[in-house]
Amino acid sequence: MKKPISKLFSLTLLSLTLAATAVSCSSDDSTPEVEQPTSDFKVDRNNLTGEIKSGHVTLTDGTYKLTGKLIVANGAKLTIKAGVKIEATALGAGQFDAVRYIAVAQGGQIFIEGTSSNPVIMTAEEKAPGKWGGLVICGKAPINKGATATAEVSELTYGGSDANDNSGSIKYLRIEYSGYSYNADKEFNGLSMFGVGKGTTIDYVQIHDGSDDGFEWFGGTVDAKHLVVTNFHSEVGDDLFDWTEGWNGVGENWYGKRTNGGNRGIEADNNSNNHTAAPIANPTIKNLTLIGNNGGSENQAMKLRVGTKGSFDNVVLSNFGTGFDVEHDEGISYVASGELKATRVKFDNVATKSKGKKTDGTAADVSKIFTEDATATGAGNGTATPTWATGWTVGL
Repeated sequence: MKKPISKLFSLTLLSLTLAATAVSCSSDDSTPEVEQPTSDFKVDRNNLTGEIKSGHVTLTDGTYKLTGKLIVANGAKLTIKAGVKIEATALGAGQFDAVRYIAVAQGGQIFIEGTSSNPVIMTAEEKAPGKWGGLVICGKAPINKGATATAEVSELTYGGSDANDNSGSIKYLRIEYSGYSYNADKEFNGLSMFGVGKGTTIDYVQIHDGSDDGFEWFGGTVDAKHLVVTNFHSEVGDDLFDWTEGWNGVGENWYGKRTNGGNRGIEADNNSNNHTAAPIANPTIKNLTLIGNNGGSENQAMKLRVGTKGSFDNVVLSNFGTGFDVEHDEGISYVASGELKATRVKFDNVATKSKGKKTDGTAADVSKIFTEDATATGAGNGTATPTWATGWTVGL
C-alpha cells in the first residue's frame, strides 16, 4: 500500500536528524585521539639501524637487533615500550664506521616506557664490557665549553641556551656491556648526556658492566633519579658517575658498586681548560651510596677537581682508600666557602676521609668538606641494595 507523501517526507527528515546527531556525538572533544604513525623510517627487528628523520617510531614486543647506529633526528620521536630488548650484534675489530649505538640529536626525543617488572633492556650479543656504544642524548641546555659543541661520540651538536629543553623521558631502562672504545681518548659511556635539559626525565636506569663511565653529564641541567651502576666483570671499568662542562642538575637516589679494579665512584670536573668557566658545575646530590673494592690506581670515592662545586647529602662511602679527594685552588676555596660540601656522611672502611691538593701540588686541609652521621642511609639501605632497585636490575 502506498504511504502518503507527507509521511515519507517526515521519515526522511527524522533520518537526517538522527544521522547529524550521530556525527555530532562522534566528534565530541572527549573522544581520545589515536596518534597515527607518520615516519618514513622502516623498522626491521633483525636490522635496526639508520636515521629516524621525522615522525614517530614505536618499538613494541620482543627483541630488535641493533646492527649499526640508530639516530633520532631533530623533530623525530622514538618510543620503546616495556619489555623490549635491543641487542647490539657483534662488531669486528676496527670497524669504527659500524659501531652500534643509539643517539638522540638536538630536537629529537626518546621515550622509554619500561616498568619495574618489565624494564627496557639495551644489551649486546657478546656479554662483556665495551661491546657496543650505549645511549647518547644531545640537548640544547647550557654548557661551558662554548655556545655549542660537538659530542665526542656521535659527532652531534649539543649545548645552547634552553635550560628546560626536553629530550623525552626514560624510565626503567637497563644498559649492559656498553663503552665501546675508538681509542684511549674517545670512548662511549653507558648513558651520555650532552647538554640535556631539565624538561627531560631520567628515572630508574642501571648501567651494568660497562667499560667506561656509567653515567656522564657534559653540562646541561637535567635531573636524574634512581640510578644504579654495577661493575663486576674482570675487565677494568672507569668511573661510576662522572660530570664535566658545567652540569647543574639534581641527582637523587644513586647506588654505585664495583668489585673489579675500576676507577672512582664519582669523578667531577667543571672545565679542564678553564676552571672558572660558566656555568660552573654545581649539582645537588641527595641519597648516595658508593661502594668500591679498596684497590686500583684511582681508589677514591669522590674525585672533585678543576673547579666543580657541588652539594651532597645523606652519603654512604664504603671500601675506598680516600673518601673526598679535592684538587686545584678553586675546589679548595669552594670547600672553605661551603660551595663544595657533603652533609650527613657515613664512612665504612675508608682509610683517609679527605685529602686536598692545591694547583701547585702542595697539600691542603679539606676536612671541612664533610660532616659525619653514623645513621646516614645513602641510597636507602646503606651499603645493601636499596628497595627501589629490586626487580628491574641485575647483579644486586
